[in-house]
Amino acid sequence: MTAPRGTTPQGTVTEEQAAQYVRGMFGQVAGKYDLLNHLLSFQVDRYWRGTTVRRVEHILRRPGMKVMDLCCGTGDLLLALEERASEQTLVLGSDFCHPMLVAASVKAGQRKAFTPLFEGDGLRLPLADKSLDLVTVAFGFRNFANYRKGLKELRRVLKPGGMLAILEFSTPPNPVIRGVYGLYSRRILPAIGGLVSGSKEAYTYLPESVRKFPGAESLAAEMEGAGYTRVKFERMTFGVVALHTGLSG
Repeated sequence: MTAPRGTTPQGTVTEEQAAQYVRGMFGQVAGKYDLLNHLLSFQVDRYWRGTTVRRVEHILRRPGMKVMDLCCGTGDLLLALEERASEQTLVLGSDFCHPMLVAASVKAGQRKAFTPLFEGDGLRLPLADKSLDLVTVAFGFRNFANYRKGLKELRRVLKPGGMLAILEFSTPPNPVIRGVYGLYSRRILPAIGGLVSGSKEAYTYLPESVRKFPGAESLAAEMEGAGYTRVKFERMTFGVVALHTGLSG
């Protein structure tokens, strides 16, 4: 059992405890997850995901590509990727929270999408080395129990030159925006999230996990330290989120 170098929910000490906490928490809110994402972001989360799809579309459109959306949750980004992909491109979805995968499966069925889904931990993926051309992670990477280990595991399953794209909450660089966002995330977000989902704990964890998560520059440095090349990031919505991309060396 090792101390985590990733998310550290209150009361957890080891990586195993942190992972168990996050899995259970997301399982509790899976039924209201989509509603709260759209509500708490004022629908801007749709723009963030759309931008991510556009940045990786050049890979999606190539015939024969193999793509995985990790921490796919209820499947919003996963299905958006599948819609833009070539008919010869395989798009997989994975999450380590079973209720989230159930919700993603229902949504895929409603849209008549037959995207393969599997339960998997981002630190120990049941995939062969160098088997994927693209991995996306939207709002799930900060929940990893070990960031460096996760980056190395994703590099393991990427082909040489394959792309990793991480869409994640970040800290706004402007102090005024940072203050307003901090007030919203600490006071308003937990109250609304707790009321709608029935789990105030989950929506108290969210802003705390964002506060502890490395800033955009630090995450870029982590990616480079894990062996990724051509690492870059772009901030969106005043820096509330950032999209990082890098290639497997």
